[in-house]
Amino acid sequence: MADVTELFIIMLLIASAAFAPLGYFIYKYTKKNGEPFGEIEPHGDSHSFVNDLAETAIHFIKSRLGKK
Repeated sequence: MADVTELFIIMLLIASAAFAPLGYFIYKYTKKNGEPFGEIEPHGDSHSFVNDLAETAIHFIKSRLGKK
């Protein structure tokens, strides 16, 4: 009977370790009115050097293809 109790406790520890990240995510998600990571900015609203460079390259290629 001690083996069954020992196995039960070990399995309970493994299960709690496996489901701890899920519980943490649920806790964070319900904490801030459905926003698990707080206030985030939508994609496309922020300017960056890479986005500006890509837009410049796209406009350059479109202008070159439009002239031919």
